[in-house]
Amino acid sequence: MNKVNKGFSLIELMIVVSIIGILASIMMPSYHQYATESRRGEGAAMLMNVMQQQERYYTEMLRYTANLADLGFDTTSPVESESGNYRIQAGPCGSDPLERCVQLTAVSQGLQAADGNMTLDSRGVRTPKSHWR
Repeated sequence: MNKVNKGFSLIELMIVVSIIGILASIMMPSYHQYATESRRGEGAAMLMNVMQQQERYYTEMLRYTANLADLGFDTTSPVESESGNYRIQAGPCGSDPLERCVQLTAVSQGLQAADGNMTLDSRGVRTPKSHWR
């Protein structure tokens, strides 16, 4: 009577585990890059939303505002993107007065902190260019 072995040998199991490890080491950086870029989209959308509110405010008051509460945002807590990866701040564009130009900054935080900040001004200038697609 022949004994039939059922199952995997230790060598076969080690080969499968090493293949899975190699595949994971190749795919993880791609996944992290994809996740970072998708969170950037959230920050860009929030900047566009706040800029739209700034433009509405400008049509009524003939100036921009650094106080986001004037735009209808609840400022008892910081104005943040939906998942909290960006905090929105407003200020003048360089040396131009706030009456003529406003610059919004999405300050990266949390999972996105290493990616850096994004800016959008009322003239349409977006920085850094690599973050806007």
